[in-house]
Amino acid sequence: MNTPNKLTLGRIIATPVFMATMLIEFPYHYLVALLLFIGASLTDMIDGKMARKYNLVTDFGKFLDPLADKMLTTAAYLGFISMFGSSPTFCWQVTAITFIVLFREFAVSSIRLVVVSSGGKVIAANIWGKAKTVSQMIGIIFALAAYSAIDLFDIAGTLFQGMCNIAIMVVFWISAVLCIISGIIYLLGSKEYINPSK
Repeated sequence: MNTPNKLTLGRIIATPVFMATMLIEFPYHYLVALLLFIGASLTDMIDGKMARKYNLVTDFGKFLDPLADKMLTTAAYLGFISMFGSSPTFCWQVTAITFIVLFREFAVSSIRLVVVSSGGKVIAANIWGKAKTVSQMIGIIFALAAYSAIDLFDIAGTLFQGMCNIAIMVVFWISAVLCIISGIIYLLGSKEYINPSK
């Protein structure tokens, strides 16, 4: 296994640890979750650049890298459902966004399996897919940073938290729209392999 794939595998291993730090309450747990998420996100940037620069791109890496991204971001969204559980207005929005993300990811993963089983090549993420992933990671980092500040300065229930929640939802909905767009584009790009009559 080459180094980029090892970094990707490391991101997968870090995901349950990250989710645990989001959900288990201990002093500054949001800050710990933030640092873990940033570290895992950096491996996403590094493994791709390394694979392209040193010609280490593999079908395994093309398949594993987006899967690792899906695991990390989905874990975060599931954690946010719990985090916003005390606020019905925000909780249903995060739940809806999580559903959109999961629906898109299951659909794209299924299409990838169809393409591979039909003898096609593993389709790498397009620019819309990358924009979706980047927007999700930025939104998650912003949300965790905001709640780290709320936790650090003990300002829960203040106007600052309310404004942060609104800003977080705006960023999350932008990433949800990009999620839908990238999924549709991926579907259209794979339509030659999808034939319900077969």
